[in-house]
Amino acid sequence: MTIEDILALSPVLPVVTLRRVEQAVPLARALVAGGLRAVEITLRTPEALAGAREIAREVHEIVLGVGTVLSPKDLRDAEDAGAAFAVSPGVTPDLLEHARDMRLPYLPAVATASDLMAAMERGFTTFKFFPASVAGGPAAIKALGGPFPGVRFCPTGGIGLATARDYLALPNVLCVGGSWMAPDEALDAGDFARIEALAREAAALA
Repeated sequence: MTIEDILALSPVLPVVTLRRVEQAVPLARALVAGGLRAVEITLRTPEALAGAREIAREVHEIVLGVGTVLSPKDLRDAEDAGAAFAVSPGVTPDLLEHARDMRLPYLPAVATASDLMAAMERGFTTFKFFPASVAGGPAAIKALGGPFPGVRFCPTGGIGLATARDYLALPNVLCVGGSWMAPDEALDAGDFARIEALAREAAALA
């Protein structure tokens, strides 16, 4: 699958920070049950890669991504953990070069036209727009569609259920990223029924 194929699976890409490895599999199953078909596990905790491995091993119905990729090593670690794609919060020439040489689909993040042009020079046309809510929101993405008509986005950062439709209405947006369907309090309490319900609500945005 290409990164475009993956982002088109669901209107919302859940972005999740795991604090316990045992949260990983029931989380992924709850998201699938709610109708979301991909997930991004962020590399923000020591448990992230172990949790990603558990999802890759146990929940084949979901397309696993690893996010907060900051270096070529993170890209390799994501691939080794069984990720089907990787996501970064920004772009660097080193990351772009390594990602281009790997088979792992990669979603670099941009916040400006200059970021976007630098990544396009290396062959990338699909981007995370981050942090969306403070980088101009839907208006900024709409404006970028003028000079960059072939570019597609997954805006992430400060997006919730109430604002997701504003982004999804744009023709250059494939999906939005967000964490609201897997809130920390639900994960910590093991309330996967609530996560499933929130996932179903997010999936209905399609």
